[in-house]
Amino acid sequence: MKVSVPAGVATGLAALFSLYHLLLATTTLFWVGNVGPVVACMVLYAAATGTALFVRGSALPVWAACFSLATAIMMPLVAAPVSPADAGTGQANGTWWVAAVGTLMVILVVRQRAPFAWVGVLVLAVTTLSWAGIGALGDLGVLGSVSWVVIATAFTAAMNRATRIQRDFIRAEQETVDWQAAQDAHVFERQFRLSQTTRMARPMLQRIIDSCGGLTDDERTECLHLEQAIRDEIRGRSLLSDDVRDEVMRLRRRGAVVQLHDDGGLDELEVDDLRRIHSELADALRQAHDADNVIVRTVPEGAEAAVTVVGLRLDLAASESAALGAGLDDEDDDDDSAVAVWLEIPRHETV
Repeated sequence: MKVSVPAGVATGLAALFSLYHLLLATTTLFWVGNVGPVVACMVLYAAATGTALFVRGSALPVWAACFSLATAIMMPLVAAPVSPADAGTGQANGTWWVAAVGTLMVILVVRQRAPFAWVGVLVLAVTTLSWAGIGALGDLGVLGSVSWVVIATAFTAAMNRATRIQRDFIRAEQETVDWQAAQDAHVFERQFRLSQTTRMARPMLQRIIDSCGGLTDDERTECLHLEQAIRDEIRGRSLLSDDVRDEVMRLRRRGAVVQLHDDGGLDELEVDDLRRIHSELADALRQAHDADNVIVRTVPEGAEAAVTVVGLRLDLAASESAALGAGLDDEDDDDDSAVAVWLEIPRHETV
């Protein structure tokens, strides 16, 4: 079970405590001889408290922490001289600034500025000690302010540690989820490839069993085609669809050499784009019906083309030179006939 206090509630409570100190300060205006320093401290305290409470961010900005610390230093120096000498015994309201400084320093601790808070209460203790003596530390509530800062520091440290632990648990949980997803994907991929391989090879395997290995030449050639098809599932899986598989097998059975190379670049495509590419690839393979060597390769992400298809006729050496653009000139038209298909399939559909 998670128990937490909304930030708005905590801010409201701190504002009420600060307002209470200002009300106490107001009551002293009727019997303090010089009200100017008291009013100045009230305004300064209200401004510092409002800044510390309402400036956004989990950690208070340094400039706001410095402003609050300067207020905590100035208030005792300004308010103490106008407070009555017996303020610690008879006129407790006259030393409202002691509790006010303690409250402001607690706010600093909660806003992740504990070093500033400790400097503030240390200055408060030294100022009070020099003004009213060591006995006033307890009578005027200085020790109480220090105690509240100690408690706030310990509480904030515990909360920060709990937050770090919670963050570590969340990160570990996310890593576990990612690992489990990766394992599930691997299992699914293995199962899919196994089922695909089984579907293609089972009839021929059954034929091998039935004939005790006595296959005809055509059946042995078909085994080679099946072996190449299984390799396609590994080397060119993103290029394959049912239509593409059928066209590749048709070309191989006719005697053509078909190479599928998946070099990446199609994994991030939308399903519609991938289906369009597979459809255009199947059409390109149909156009390569008279090619002796067909090479299909994906293009890495970032290029306009997604897949290149090259179909070459024999003589193979001349065909490869023609495909690379070597030896093409106005006087030699024979190399042009060596290229059966030259096609680039765009990554996205052009309008």
